[in-house]
Amino acid sequence: MSNILEKFNKQKDYIICIDSDGCAIDTMDIKHIKCFGPCMVTEWNLEEWREPILERWNEVNLYTLTRGINRFKGLAVALTEINDKYVKIEGLDEFVKWTEETKELSNEALEVEIQKTNNVCIKKALEWSKSVNESIDLLSDDEKQPFEGVKEAIIEAKKKADIAIVSSANEKAVLDEWSKHGFLEHVDIVLTQNIGSKAYCISKLIEKGYSKNNALMVGDALGDLKAAESNEVSFYPIMVKKEKESWSRFTKEALEKFIGNSYSGEYQEKVIDEFKENLSK
Repeated sequence: MSNILEKFNKQKDYIICIDSDGCAIDTMDIKHIKCFGPCMVTEWNLEEWREPILERWNEVNLYTLTRGINRFKGLAVALTEINDKYVKIEGLDEFVKWTEETKELSNEALEVEIQKTNNVCIKKALEWSKSVNESIDLLSDDEKQPFEGVKEAIIEAKKKADIAIVSSANEKAVLDEWSKHGFLEHVDIVLTQNIGSKAYCISKLIEKGYSKNNALMVGDALGDLKAAESNEVSFYPIMVKKEKESWSRFTKEALEKFIGNSYSGEYQEKVIDEFKENLSK
């Protein structure tokens, strides 16, 4: 599992970690709007309240401070609200408890739990998750485009720093999307959900000999910020609905400050405040 990490060697003094979905590639919105929410409506037979439920799903998972929440934690939030507002969800308490206590939020971990409990909500959560994956696979390449300015930013950053993809998305999807747009050739290492959490991946990269002052995480969700903070490294935000401007500012301004060791402190605080305010609207 960590073979990729074992083989990786530091080349430059700086490391820049970049998230994929919703940060470099414009796939986050489409996956939630076309796959995650609608599959939940189908699995739990919620057609009667489809519109408000989908609107709320997108709010929680895309446009507020919980943007980028794990799929099962997002499902727990949605089903709890649906249970309180529209219709009782059988077996909900056990599923919510699982999301709070499990060490691993994955289909495989759900399968193990089903063997133990045979809980109906946990079974349905697994079916939902599988349906989501199938519907994501059916999205066309035209629906999975990079944000404007990403390639230029990566090429510029690569001159000064090692580049790592640090994503909680599926490895195959990330590799396909990044190679299709010619990004992968500018990347030194790809770390996705099969390797571990973003915080874990960043910690393992730091162990390769980078100073924490010389490490930066680029992301679009609060979880990315937390992963950076837990490792005491810098964070640069890609702001939702302002992605083009964010990438442009990274290339023209933030990158130079980061390499010149004047990024952390006042400048970083300013961009993080803007990022949080943008997700709080």
